[in-house]
Amino acid sequence: MGRAKTIAIFTVIAIFAILTQLIGVEKIGKVEEAEIKSFSSPEEFRDYVSKGYYFSAGIFGQVRTLSPSFQEKLPSAEVTIKDAEIERFSTTNVQVFGIDEPDIVKTDGEKIYVSRFKLPPTIKILPPYPYYSKTLVLKAFPPEEIEKLAELDFGGDLLLYSNTLILLSGNNLRGFDTKNFEEVYSVELNGSLVTARIYDGKIYALISQYPENCPIIPVRVNGKDFVVECGNIYHPIKPIPVETVYTALKIDAKAGKVEKAISFVGNPYSVVYMSKNAIYVTYYSQKPYSEVFIKFAHENREMFPDWFVQRLKKISDYDISEQAKQVEIWDLIRKLTLTMKPEERVVFENELYNRLNKFIEKNAREIEKTKIWKISTEMEIVANGEIPGRLLNQFSMDEHREKLRVAVTVGNANDLYVLDSNLRIVGSLKGFGETERIFGVRFIGEKGYVVTFRQIDPFFVIDLRDPTKPEIAGELKIPGYSSYLHPIGENLVLGIGMEDGNVKISLFDVSDPRKPKELDKFILKEHWSEVINNHRAFLIDEKHGIFFLPASKGYVFSYKPELKLIKATETGYRAIFINDYLYIIGEKIFVFDENTWEKVVEFKIQ
Repeated sequence: MGRAKTIAIFTVIAIFAILTQLIGVEKIGKVEEAEIKSFSSPEEFRDYVSKGYYFSAGIFGQVRTLSPSFQEKLPSAEVTIKDAEIERFSTTNVQVFGIDEPDIVKTDGEKIYVSRFKLPPTIKILPPYPYYSKTLVLKAFPPEEIEKLAELDFGGDLLLYSNTLILLSGNNLRGFDTKNFEEVYSVELNGSLVTARIYDGKIYALISQYPENCPIIPVRVNGKDFVVECGNIYHPIKPIPVETVYTALKIDAKAGKVEKAISFVGNPYSVVYMSKNAIYVTYYSQKPYSEVFIKFAHENREMFPDWFVQRLKKISDYDISEQAKQVEIWDLIRKLTLTMKPEERVVFENELYNRLNKFIEKNAREIEKTKIWKISTEMEIVANGEIPGRLLNQFSMDEHREKLRVAVTVGNANDLYVLDSNLRIVGSLKGFGETERIFGVRFIGEKGYVVTFRQIDPFFVIDLRDPTKPEIAGELKIPGYSSYLHPIGENLVLGIGMEDGNVKISLFDVSDPRKPKELDKFILKEHWSEVINNHRAFLIDEKHGIFFLPASKGYVFSYKPELKLIKATETGYRAIFINDYLYIIGEKIFVFDENTWEKVVEFKIQ
């Protein structure tokens, strides 16, 4: 009986450990100065890293990405060329036109660059997790003359700037001349590439390394070490869980020269977002477990004898890791239950469980935190701040008119915060979508769209015209959820998500923010689409009122006046358009005339 009850107590405490990961801290309108400094020596670096307390990502985890901002109105994802045979062509689906994001297919209108991949024989699905091998260069236009021009011995995500193709593969970043396909430069990564962007001729790359010591060497350019000294590695003064060191690099896209860099400690659950003005680095962290439990014990003093509370205080003062303190607390509770009669033990277990839940609800913004650093494009830290909760992904943040809008899940609900240029909170909307968590976010000018989910799909329209008083303008509840939201014109939003195990496409009318409507929906008999967690796989051509969605096949839908499946190809993981031709790219390339939807050519990729 004693062993069974002890296991039950450990289960209660384990539940508490999980639940405490779902709540956050609030510090409205106040950011402490001098929260960040650089390391002075290798010894200080090692000491700081060793003191970082035990960290867990939480049951939902985080997404680590580098992402550009989103403008007031989403620009068309195409490039227009005047007085040329090629009048327009699509670009990768990104948040800001002009900031390129990595993807496995690129085009400059004349050529198509395809990073081919191989899947293990046991895996029969398409991306999002391809095994890269080579990159093919194809003549793209006119479609009847499509042919292979070159084959590069490297594959990976691609970036394209002017006449330079950048390949991000493994631990290398390589630049190739698109005229003769020769390698121009090579940047060897001494760590993992998180992701990269190109803006105004510069590559902004984020590298992560294990925090062994400083100085660090994040990259080698053409065989030469690029060294970051201890004094250029930054950290919050108060210790945080350190599992990695990030280095943000500014690299000339044509020459491969590293122009500037800045490094900072963090963990693998950081979200990194880039606007045209700054890079925002977030740090997800939790209050130490021992602090949380001590506060709970003091607020529920009648449950615990004096010796227990005194022992708790001693444990909190121990110079040991936070993980070790957790073990000590669990063992202390075990010893407490051994002093109880069986009937007392049952009452105590149930009371502890219920009081812990109430404590968590009451303190929903006092344990879980997201810290934000703002870094200029010149690689200087210009501000820092803090909000409650945890971010979903790159779309959780958006810069608009010198304000940063952030949507978070906190406890059993969700919040939205507006921060000024110094990252001080100037407005907030708290507690919407209770018992749900955020599945999708999109900010568009002075509106925000947030999808939460548990059993139904609440689609919230948020009025952000007054940044000091964001408010819910309208709400729509429908089955399923949308994880990717894409605006179409001024009054429509397309949602891609899931319902009952199948891919769901929703078309929302947001012309009246107070009364959003689901104009139409389409249930695709597919169990997944890459667009659900990778917006770059999506393509829209508003001129012809169509969009492309990859799954086990390639699907083309129209959305005027309703959702309608108009083409399905046997293979297809990306699509581009050049003039009025749609190219669906998979193991084969299918080209359709968008005016007639007749197939123009079918080309097997060699």
